[in-house]
Amino acid sequence: MDNLLTIGSLALKSAALNEEAKEYILKNEVLFRILKKAANRYIGGETLEETIQKVMSQNKAGFKCSIEFMGESTKTADEADHATKEFIRICQEIQSQHLHSTVSLDLSHIGLAISGDLCYSNFDSICIEAAKGGIEVIVSAEGTERTDAIIGIYQRASRIHKNIAITLQAYLYRTKDDFQDLIKEGGRIRIVKGAFETAKGLSLPRGKELDERYLEYVGHLLSSQHLCSIATHHSEIQQEVKKLIRQYNSNSHSYEFESLYGIQTEQLEKLKEEGYPAKMYFVYGKEWYLYVCNRIAEYPLNLFRALNDIVEPGILR
Repeated sequence: MDNLLTIGSLALKSAALNEEAKEYILKNEVLFRILKKAANRYIGGETLEETIQKVMSQNKAGFKCSIEFMGESTKTADEADHATKEFIRICQEIQSQHLHSTVSLDLSHIGLAISGDLCYSNFDSICIEAAKGGIEVIVSAEGTERTDAIIGIYQRASRIHKNIAITLQAYLYRTKDDFQDLIKEGGRIRIVKGAFETAKGLSLPRGKELDERYLEYVGHLLSSQHLCSIATHHSEIQQEVKKLIRQYNSNSHSYEFESLYGIQTEQLEKLKEEGYPAKMYFVYGKEWYLYVCNRIAEYPLNLFRALNDIVEPGILR
């Protein structure tokens, strides 16, 4: 069974990176509508307005949130400009509606695949707008071919902006060195296990060694009171982090537990009830293909839940 789950996970991760499949789904109205039934479990909606309603509800329940406009690998400056304007609109709505939320983004959504300078300019504009409302902007992780460029832009922006954060993937061997460099910056470090398929020799497989590596990074951040996000749905890791928090007497303003909307949120609810800072991550938009593939890949048996969502009554209406 474990071997089959591993095979399924790798297949879904490969599918997530298939640009042709994504384009086909986006352009095929019937297929888009069918598969979106499965996506709805994991996304805030197709629009910012839909997502804001859910964020407001979670804020009232005591959760901090993060909002991301889904998309990656834009191919033209116009597409990157459109995405940048949407992220600026997110910042404005968070401020005007007094939401307890951060903003998250992929740098390739705002131009990284086109030009580093274009991406930096767009990122700078978003950070300036976010700073007006004291909003944190979190840079997401992407494929390994972009890691150097992402870190470079983040470090460059860190010299000017104090409201930015970065995501590090614990499964990458290189993260050990990246971590030592980035902990010198003041921004929050968000630790994830890592969901992208990598070339052989670049990353650890899921298992005990990766769990230990993840806890090592979190322990270092907590012991130094460095701002951090513990972004995992792994309940055993969450319990071990609680021990580290007590061990280091960590300031509750310096860390947060984070989960993605629609995935094992009952665990995050329990952490919140126990008094730990808890954050729910929302994404929205039409480009949910890669996101949903990666979410199911994290636990391939969720594919059966997706099938159940798809065949629920009303699918063809």
